[in-house]
Amino acid sequence: MTCQAHSVTLVLIARIPPEGIEAFRAYEDAVLPLLAAFSGRVERRLRNPDGTIEVHIVSFASDADFQDYRNDPRRLAQAGLLEKSSAKLELLAMADVSQWPVASAQG
Repeated sequence: MTCQAHSVTLVLIARIPPEGIEAFRAYEDAVLPLLAAFSGRVERRLRNPDGTIEVHIVSFASDADFQDYRNDPRRLAQAGLLEKSSAKLELLAMADVSQWPVASAQG
């Protein structure tokens, strides 16, 4: 059995009002570099053209690593920027289904 079975994949959907984009990006610049210290990484980061919606796919080696990241004082110290941004966040725990059989598209 590999450690992959215990890994955590999360999708964050952030809806940011136009006036909050600058604060949200400052928050990201402060907290995303912390991921590596907790065996986390950004798998994919997407943004719509006007910057009001971002989607992040993030993975951690374990749920404990994710919880440690969430509770890190350096991350928590940036909460004011996130609040200032007025971003509405949706965090979803996801499972990797890339190994699942895919039905044929022939018809």
